[in-house]
Amino acid sequence: MNTNTDAIAQATYSAMCELPPFAVLANQLLATDTRAERDALLRDAPAAVQTAALRYAAEPEATRERDRRLEWMREDPRRISALRHYFASNAADFCSSFGYTTDPRLIAKNKLALVPFILWPKQRELVEWMLERWRNGEPGTVVKSRDVGASWVASALLCWLAIFNKNFAAGLASATEAKLDRSSDPDTLFFKIREFMKHMPPEFNGGYDPDRTSFYLRITFPETGSSITGEAGDQAGRGGRKSLYIVDESAHFERPKLIDASLAATTDCRIDMSSVNGIGNSFYERAHNPEIPRFDLTWRDDPRKDDAWYAQKVATLDPVIVAQEIDANFAAAVEGVVIPSPWVQAAVGLLEKLDLKSTGKRFAGLDVADRGQDKNAFAVRHGTLLEHVESWSGANSDIFGTTAKAFRLCDERELTEFDFDADGLGAGVRGDARVLNESREKAPITVREYRGSSSPMFPEQKVPRTNRRNEDYYANRKAQAWWHLRARFNESWKASRGEPYDAEMIISIEPKIPELSRLVAELSQATVSETGTGKLQIDKVGDGERSPNLADAVVIAFAPRRRGFNISEETVKSLERDVPYAGRDEREAMAAGWGDAGEVW
Repeated sequence: MNTNTDAIAQATYSAMCELPPFAVLANQLLATDTRAERDALLRDAPAAVQTAALRYAAEPEATRERDRRLEWMREDPRRISALRHYFASNAADFCSSFGYTTDPRLIAKNKLALVPFILWPKQRELVEWMLERWRNGEPGTVVKSRDVGASWVASALLCWLAIFNKNFAAGLASATEAKLDRSSDPDTLFFKIREFMKHMPPEFNGGYDPDRTSFYLRITFPETGSSITGEAGDQAGRGGRKSLYIVDESAHFERPKLIDASLAATTDCRIDMSSVNGIGNSFYERAHNPEIPRFDLTWRDDPRKDDAWYAQKVATLDPVIVAQEIDANFAAAVEGVVIPSPWVQAAVGLLEKLDLKSTGKRFAGLDVADRGQDKNAFAVRHGTLLEHVESWSGANSDIFGTTAKAFRLCDERELTEFDFDADGLGAGVRGDARVLNESREKAPITVREYRGSSSPMFPEQKVPRTNRRNEDYYANRKAQAWWHLRARFNESWKASRGEPYDAEMIISIEPKIPELSRLVAELSQATVSETGTGKLQIDKVGDGERSPNLADAVVIAFAPRRRGFNISEETVKSLERDVPYAGRDEREAMAAGWGDAGEVW
């Protein structure tokens, strides 16, 4: 690739996006509240800038900036050539530069239904993720909330692929033809594609013509010989080989196994994109198959939505609908979910909402991948705050590499200790940690075992609000830890609703965690049941599902435990002075770290 050409293309794109003085002035005028402020702004601007700014401000909000870019681009043919070169390698910028979507709900607010399609950060991630699946020739699943623009992103991306790649052939499938293509129905996929192409400048539309190249369930691009076709229901996947095939709302197909069989020979890249519909369907199986990459796009990734919006939905909709359609929780209708999804949502950013600060000890939990395609996960807490969660693939690696990665994360986040899942393959972490500590120039990292299969902690303690001891109530430490985490989220739920709560028992989730959507879904994945002896045990939601690694790491980080007091020699000496009755054995035991400082419920 010509580096000089790339640089010119990048510079041209940047110049197109940079607002000229008249546009800057127009935006300032539109943001003012009084005529006096507007007059002051106009007085300070040259006459030509004033005139251009007033004209720009008078144009419809939805189209003014796109029209300005087109006018600038067409002033010099070289700009068009440079932009074509740039857009051929930058799909997200192409979609955001000239694409439009529609939202009929805006009409009630006295606005145009036409909306410039400016991708949010998470939508940009989705574009790159889908392109990676296509380039790798592999499948993928997109788990989404309703109304987060996933279908618009997919439609726009297919157009970009067809415009900038010769003989590209895309397939679209939905449960019924009515969901694919119905005259002027904005809910259909082909309406979204046509709407996106309708406003695309002819310089970048691949020869698309709404009268000559747009047909029922088919759109063609003469300049590249590319096409997008649609197939519905049981016929999906029978129309010939495709470069990429998107199955829309695949959780709602009546006979998905027929489609699975058809698409197996049709494409190397099948992407299922759907809201959730329980656990008894093919989409659930694919979304929880560790060998199929997964992308989560939920309401928290949508900048139009906030906690007030979510609270209104919780107050007016059935809890199952909220969990399924909004929270994208597969277990929405499953009985016995340990941590209800609304409780988890309430914990996101809770400390800030309560005007509290995170204080206390900082440590972490490491969940070790137990399968080649599974993921390791590392969760960092600071007192009641879950401040960071990170996962990475366990494929082509070993336990030593996992431990070394955990050590690096500790150094990056200034941690001196973490607990690790010592069941199964994780048992090797202790030995690898010893080897790593021996070669460290920095202070050693303390690692502690967490065995979910072991007996509950504090076996003789009574479980709150029961007459049973921990050893009689929980099947193992895993059940105890999950139930403890449930208690924390329950306190967070109460705090978010203005009810009395225990400030030491809440849990707050940092909203900026990169994998927040996946984490929130996984925390509501586990279910609870009873053993044959009546003890509480934690179950998976279906056989062969993807392990909730992020949630498991959080469980480890917040699990009840015994932790010794970390008492300095100075403190011990002061105890000798201030507590004269403390004998030598007691003081030595305290200094050595013996003591029950576990989190008590």
